[in-house]
Amino acid sequence: MIDLHSHMLPGIDDGAVDLSMALEMARMQVDQGVTIVACTPHILPGVFHNEGPQIRQAVADLQRALDDAGLTLLLKPGADNHIAPDFAHQLRSGRLLSLGDTRYVLVEPPHNLPPARFDDLLFGIILADYVPIITHPERLKWVGDRYDLIKRMVDHGVWMQITAGSLTGRFGRKPKYWAERMICEGIAHILASDAHDATGRPPDLAAGRIAAEKLVGAAEAHQMVMGRPFDILSDKSVLECAPIRVEALDGAVRTGGDGPRASDGYGAGALRIGLRRLARQ
Repeated sequence: MIDLHSHMLPGIDDGAVDLSMALEMARMQVDQGVTIVACTPHILPGVFHNEGPQIRQAVADLQRALDDAGLTLLLKPGADNHIAPDFAHQLRSGRLLSLGDTRYVLVEPPHNLPPARFDDLLFGIILADYVPIITHPERLKWVGDRYDLIKRMVDHGVWMQITAGSLTGRFGRKPKYWAERMICEGIAHILASDAHDATGRPPDLAAGRIAAEKLVGAAEAHQMVMGRPFDILSDKSVLECAPIRVEALDGAVRTGGDGPRASDGYGAGALRIGLRRLARQ
């Protein structure tokens, strides 16, 4: 598996506090079958004063420590980039980082309220020849009120990254519900751990993969944790990436048209999602 969202660089944000914890998180990744991890600390001016060159150096330092410890885990640079008015310019200048220096870039919107003119910001990123990937949309407090915006962003070429722990219930009922719904409706592209430590928010991609398999089958779960992450790090175009294929309730497999998007696919877990929705009405 490949984990494209992890806060395991020591002492750089609210993730691993020191090298010892980073090494423990790395061991947990290796033990569950992860071979590549993108180190994606927050870049948030005023809170986490990280920039591209600093992150690159931290990745190189941690990679040496992993090699010395005999841990066969390959690290890639990246960042959990919070939105900024000049986002595309900062990407080009190297202050913000894409995933492994590819066209794919993590974008973290505000947690409590949808940002003004979010569509315009994302469109600007796409015009600059990048593919924005929204981090953990299922955990945003406003996802229920603006689910139409989430779906519209996907239709316009924005990708979605679901947190593994959301599927296992680590973040509560609502994130679990929205994570399952997005996956079953074919608008979630990748699964990542967003790990911050070794206990409260540990690397748990394997558990998330198992939960995804129950919703949309083993093949699509594999694409979420290996196929598309590999395509991303290979810097394939969107049209070259593996399409979303979710198993329908009738046993058929539905696929998207242009790019990795299932236009009408509902996974095997969709019936359970629908029943929960009815129960809340």
